[in-house]
Amino acid sequence: MRLHLLSVFLLVTAMLFGAQRNSYRAENASRVGQYVTSEPDSIPPDSTDIRSLTSVELAKEMVPGWNVGNSLEAIGGETAWGNPLISQRLIDSVKAAGFNAVRIPVAWSNFSVDSNYTIDDDWLDRVEEVVNYVLSDGMYAIINEHWDSGWIQPTYADSAYVIKRLSAMWKQIAIRFRDYEDYVLFAGTNEVMKEGNWGAPTKEYYTVQNRYNQVFVNTVRATGGRNYYRHLVVQGFNTNIDYTVSYFKTPTDPTPNRLMVEVHYYDPYNFTINESSTMTKWGQNSGTTETWANEPWVNTQFGKMKTNFIDKGYAVILGEYGAMSRLNLANAELNAEHAKYRRYYTNYVTYAMVLYGLVPFYWDNGYTGDHGMGIFNRSTGVLVYPNLMKAILDGVDLTVVPVGIIQEGEPLECYEFALNSNYPNPFNPCTVISYDLPQAGRVTIRIFDLNGQTVATLVKDELQKAGRHELSFDAVNLPSGVYFYQLTADNFTQTRKMLLLK
Repeated sequence: MRLHLLSVFLLVTAMLFGAQRNSYRAENASRVGQYVTSEPDSIPPDSTDIRSLTSVELAKEMVPGWNVGNSLEAIGGETAWGNPLISQRLIDSVKAAGFNAVRIPVAWSNFSVDSNYTIDDDWLDRVEEVVNYVLSDGMYAIINEHWDSGWIQPTYADSAYVIKRLSAMWKQIAIRFRDYEDYVLFAGTNEVMKEGNWGAPTKEYYTVQNRYNQVFVNTVRATGGRNYYRHLVVQGFNTNIDYTVSYFKTPTDPTPNRLMVEVHYYDPYNFTINESSTMTKWGQNSGTTETWANEPWVNTQFGKMKTNFIDKGYAVILGEYGAMSRLNLANAELNAEHAKYRRYYTNYVTYAMVLYGLVPFYWDNGYTGDHGMGIFNRSTGVLVYPNLMKAILDGVDLTVVPVGIIQEGEPLECYEFALNSNYPNPFNPCTVISYDLPQAGRVTIRIFDLNGQTVATLVKDELQKAGRHELSFDAVNLPSGVYFYQLTADNFTQTRKMLLLK
């Protein structure tokens, strides 16, 4: 039923936004590459096309949100950390999947003049191009200053340098996007903390970090125009909920009701993002020995943000959350079991956020393999984890209450498409290839050499049922070397590498 309603929604959305997209692109395409550095630093406030929505009201329109992740924040260039260039096709897929906002982490230190922190025009152009992808699909765009090699340190010794650099950068960013409507938001920093110190902040650390939030607000507002009324996002210390509740100081803002507070959520670490952990289950009824961050903890943490911020008129952005995939556990049953717990975790955490009024932004780092958090194929836009996406959408729909995981007698199922690592690898001359199908569909398995030539077709357009499948590959007639095996099932494609040693 949800898929049917979503299809209808997308059709209507396409009709409504089609003309808007063409108009928007035409209006803004000429801006890219035409930035004028002599544009005035400050102009009078201008509320034209800025709606009279409070931050809490606007935040409700952003649910759910998606992170473009490790792309524009990659040090060394957009593709330096393994993701392809962000495309309109990818952003269209994000919208089609059901997201309404995109958080865009950016490393801004691509300077044309290092001495005064002048951001290279080509880099500004590229960020603006991505922002326009998002806006053309009718979504909100949050432009973020992210990790950026960790130069934002919250110490007295570093504060003068950081303030000078932060204000110089945000002044340029704000001026570049000053004419944009309120579908563009700015987020001042990210997970500000003293490098290497993950504990509670000292008075020095949180005092300086609060000062950085104030510098950000002052800098953006001073540029005038629509920026005087723009919704701005400021961060708690290390975006940690407890530290935010205890140490956050709300910046002074000349524009009322336009501030949002950002925190992140990866509790419990051993289940969500610790690759070395053996914790594969989550929840009160999971039997896991790590019980501190189960469902009641989730409710308590998000309840704190509601009481301390949302109820006082400040929207809360949950800028990052999620749990990594674990595709290479000891056997098929454990892989399937973890997939269900991952789905339940995502569903419950999303549900609790929306229930308490927070805006969830799922962290997608682009990688969809083992230990990845990506849900889209970045090159094709294909939704790789449809059931994880359904968990998010079910979480947003407060009428669909999370019901727990693995009832007694319930069969284990494969919830995600996955092409698993062959075993053994390296091999001589036989190896086993396994893959998971969340639904029945037509399957093709091919083997390629380094030149991209097909050397074997193990399965060709065969209708197969949902579940775990295994097959053997005998390479007795092939020479030693690197080969690739590829699964194609419906709209899903995944390729892995294997080594034949004779």
